[in-house]
Amino acid sequence: MAWEETDKALAELLRKLPQAAVLITFLAIAAIFTYVANRNPELFKSDPPFWEKPVQQETQERQTPAKQTSAQGTRDPQKDFPPPPPILKASDHINDGKHHLLLCATGSVATIKLPSIISALSTHKNLSIRVLLTPSACEFLQSQSSEQPSLASISHLPNVDGLYLDADEWRKPWVRGDSILHIELRRWADLMVIAPLSANALAKIALGMSDSMVYSVARAWDTTGMIDEARPGIRLPYAAGIEGVKDARKKGIVVAPAMNTAMWNHPVTKRHLDVLEGEWNVRNGGWVEVLRPIDKGLACGDKGGGAMREWKEIVQVVEERLGLKSSGERQGKEDSEAEGYVAIDRR
Repeated sequence: MAWEETDKALAELLRKLPQAAVLITFLAIAAIFTYVANRNPELFKSDPPFWEKPVQQETQERQTPAKQTSAQGTRDPQKDFPPPPPILKASDHINDGKHHLLLCATGSVATIKLPSIISALSTHKNLSIRVLLTPSACEFLQSQSSEQPSLASISHLPNVDGLYLDADEWRKPWVRGDSILHIELRRWADLMVIAPLSANALAKIALGMSDSMVYSVARAWDTTGMIDEARPGIRLPYAAGIEGVKDARKKGIVVAPAMNTAMWNHPVTKRHLDVLEGEWNVRNGGWVEVLRPIDKGLACGDKGGGAMREWKEIVQVVEERLGLKSSGERQGKEDSEAEGYVAIDRR
């Protein structure tokens, strides 16, 4: 009988043991928590409390690019960014009778020449310009002196029909059936110009990377000439019989590299440039035209190769490729001295 009572008591103890273990564990944690609070009261005065910080950090990391900092290319009203342009559908502009120029800039100090290029080209009434900037290009433009035009003022120049940042790709959550901005920009453009093309941008394009909208457009380019056909009444950039061009069916990408002399002379730059000037080049049946940099004093103080072509020369190339009447020709009718504008400044 005594053994039976002992067994029952032991069984009851074992049944209650898990509950007791939980209670003991809870009391131990409470004791540790109280001890830490007494020794380090500042931990519980932070805002937010320390135990919420990992959750908050994880939430920030999972936000879409459109909710990140301005350094990632979002629109910051304090930096006078213009409002987002309307949603682009390339099919809405097929018969607008205008030449379409997608003008891009990447992270180089030569980005400050962008307003001059746009101003010179904006005089063409039959030209539509859409500007696409990387986050680094925005920083170069916005950090200049007060005389430098803001992005908002650039977006309001004549013929500029949109200024795009990386954040615009993710303006709203994408759902099936929505347009994809970098694809629509590619379809819309007759000619893509990247001026300046930084060393980083050169490497990314040559390697096929697409982690920014500029590179996504370049990566999605119709390299066969069989997808994006010429629009009614608008000839393709190389359809005018330019010497050496082997395939005039393709739209073109014109790039104007700009970087420090040491970067330009680096062997990896040659390797990346060989891609753009080799199989991808318009004279080899490709779609890329490279405007090699010139020798001059650089913003960093060095002197040598790597400076972007003069902006007037870039304007002239765009006018020739799109079949636009050059600025010099227009002014020449009014003033014979205007011929000096057509001459290329190679200093």
